[in-house]
Amino acid sequence: MSVFVVDASVVIKWFIPEVDSAAARRLLDQDHTYFAPDLLFAEMANITWKKVRAGHLSPTQGERLMSDFETIAVETVSCRALARDAHSLALTTGRSAYDALYLALAVRLDTQMITADERLVNAVGAIPALSAHIASLQHLP
Repeated sequence: MSVFVVDASVVIKWFIPEVDSAAARRLLDQDHTYFAPDLLFAEMANITWKKVRAGHLSPTQGERLMSDFETIAVETVSCRALARDAHSLALTTGRSAYDALYLALAVRLDTQMITADERLVNAVGAIPALSAHIASLQHLP
């Protein structure tokens, strides 16, 4: 069994059809354990709110989606436990502390963070000491 960190750009695709949703759902068919900072739930709430405001989901669908998120098989780690490392990584990568929380967890677990954010993949992938800790959803086998 492999361990991976997944960010909100991947998890939302488990629930809502988007570009690369099929690739994201294939992850669920494999024997992996998934982790994320507990920030994941705030990000999922924000994504859902944006989709309701844009008319892509009804308020009822948004509420149902929020209930579904509560049951996902992702182990969470407190942002408090990752904040110091995330701050340092944000300075190193030039990416937000929010993105760096996921990366900090991947480094701590000595695994990869899977994301659909290609700009993040490119920024982190350009840093040799960190490149092994990030993977693009679009380029997974």
